[in-house]
Amino acid sequence: MKSIVWIGGIVAAGLLVGYSLRLIASPAAPPRPAAAPVSTSANPDHAQYQVGDKLQQKADANAPYQPSAKKAGEFQEVAWESLIPKDWDPMKPFKGLQLDKMDDGDPRAMEALEKAKKYWQSAPIDPKMDGVAIRIPGFVVSLEREGDALREFLLVPYFGACIHVPPPPSNQVIHVRSAKAAKDIRTMDPVWISGVLKVDRSDTMMGSAGYSMAAVKLEPYTTGEDR
Repeated sequence: MKSIVWIGGIVAAGLLVGYSLRLIASPAAPPRPAAAPVSTSANPDHAQYQVGDKLQQKADANAPYQPSAKKAGEFQEVAWESLIPKDWDPMKPFKGLQLDKMDDGDPRAMEALEKAKKYWQSAPIDPKMDGVAIRIPGFVVSLEREGDALREFLLVPYFGACIHVPPPPSNQVIHVRSAKAAKDIRTMDPVWISGVLKVDRSDTMMGSAGYSMAAVKLEPYTTGEDR
C-alpha cells in the first residue's frame, strides 16, 4: 500500500481504536479511501475482512466491537481503548498536515510517517492495566510455531496490522505466549484471548508490543450474536 494512502486511511478511518469518534467530529477529516484489497487465497476464511477492519459485535454491524461488560469466569471483557492512556494522542505526528491534498511521496508525508513509526513504537501504556485479568478479541500475527501449532504471537486490533500495513502503536499490541500450543490458528485469524495482562515491552520482527500475556485460553472469535 502506498504510504500516503496508508496515512490517509489511518486518519480518515480511525484505524487506531478509540480515535474514530474524534475524527467524525472533525470537519477537516478527509474522506476514507477505498480499502486495499487483500489476497485471501491462502485462507478463504479471511475473505470477509479488508485491511483496517476491526472485529464487530454483530455479524451485520458496521460498528466495531464493544465490550459487553460481562465476565467470562475471572476474565473481564475489555476493548482496545482500555490500553491507551487517556491523555495520549496517537495522531500527534500528523498535526497540521492536509493529507488529502498531498501526493504520494510528498516529503512532508514521508517525514510524518517516519515520525509516527518512532512515536508509536514508544507509545505509553496504562499502568493501571498491569495485572488485570482480561478477555479481548483481535487478530493473530504469528511469531513462533511448533509444527502446525501456534505457541507465540502478537495480538493486534485490526486486520492487516504488521502484515499489510506498519504495526499499530505499541500500546495497541499484546505479545502473547500460549500456555498450550494452539492448532488451526494462523496469521490474521480472529481470536479471543483470556489471561492476565502485563506491562511488558518487547520488540519482535513483526513489531513492538507494550503489553504481554501468558494466555490461559485461546479460542476462535465469534460475534456477540454467536456467544
